[in-house]
Amino acid sequence: MPTPPPRDVLEHNDHTASEVESRAELDRHLAAGTLAGLAVLGLQLDQDPPDLSGVELTGAHFLGCSFASAEVVADLVRRGASVVPSLTSIPYPTHPARLYTAEEISGGFAEHGFDGMYDTVVYRHFRENGGAVPAVREALAQRLHDHGIDNALAYATHAWLAAHGPASVVGVMGGHAVARGSDAYRLAATLGRSLARRDRLVVTGGGPGVMEAANLGAYLADRSEEELAEAVDMLAAAPDFMDHRPFTEAALTVRAKFAPAPDASPTAWARRGGLSVPTWLYGHEPANLFAGRVAKYFSNAIREDTILRLCRGGLVFAPGRAGTVQEVFQAATKTFYGTDGPSGAYVFLDSAFWTGTLPVRTLLDPLFAQSPHGDLTGTIHLTDDVHEAVAILTKPKP
Repeated sequence: MPTPPPRDVLEHNDHTASEVESRAELDRHLAAGTLAGLAVLGLQLDQDPPDLSGVELTGAHFLGCSFASAEVVADLVRRGASVVPSLTSIPYPTHPARLYTAEEISGGFAEHGFDGMYDTVVYRHFRENGGAVPAVREALAQRLHDHGIDNALAYATHAWLAAHGPASVVGVMGGHAVARGSDAYRLAATLGRSLARRDRLVVTGGGPGVMEAANLGAYLADRSEEELAEAVDMLAAAPDFMDHRPFTEAALTVRAKFAPAPDASPTAWARRGGLSVPTWLYGHEPANLFAGRVAKYFSNAIREDTILRLCRGGLVFAPGRAGTVQEVFQAATKTFYGTDGPSGAYVFLDSAFWTGTLPVRTLLDPLFAQSPHGDLTGTIHLTDDVHEAVAILTKPKP
């Protein structure tokens, strides 16, 4: 399967000066004559191979790069570099240079159907090689991949955070089984659209249901409410995510019909679908194809922590089951201890669900009242009104 291309220079920033993640960066260091102490990550160095013959390599690291020959690798090691090459026997990059796009995740669908698209091929490989408990070689490859996603995520969000601050990032959690076209799906889509139109980066867990709806709303942030309703109606023709091919076809059709105009700015993707952070642990769920960028992990634990660490502007919890409840209390732990700094609001959509089916305040109120950072019960809100939820999440911070 094709691997993601190198990061566009527009997404580059200097927050990690010791890492080289584009060919342009590499060429600058080669011109200076040294890669000493630097980490070269995920570059295809077998294509137009660079001249490394006279370059200082002491302490250099090449992670997930591809090379023209074994002789090139041996020469790098002899001269003081360490090399963990890209593995050709796996269907994913051992160190992706940037976050995935919907086009890359769904790559191969048009030619080979759902079973032949990139996302499905990687999931099948994951399951056939131990799943969550792989052998050492596969485990190392997965960890390298996830480190690449960590690094790419920091690059991708840097420009947005610099312009809007960490409180502009809002997470939307909720049930994966919510059907397209349902009232709950439409409310989540309206929520995502409203947040994106108010300069909030919408972040979801990347699955179907509420998560897809929120990213869909953000994808159509520049469209009218009528167009959003039309898109949901089109998707509702394939409501069941277990019916993989029509579910995916409907998403790709909507993407094509409502594709936004090209925009090369480094934050355009954030306003056009936001971010999804899925995992191949739940690879039986078809990919959510409406996010502007996809940070897909093998490790669900890293993925969950990443979502909650990013969302300093608040969290929306639509009705869900075990996975959503896990996220509620994992987030509550971070808020209680202030692990990542001050938290935003917790907004629980559907008061009846969160007071009757799962009475969340019964546990959260006494917990938050005892936080070492003071009484935090004021961060919890229950509402049935999407517009009220948006107002809470976009209220200027004192």
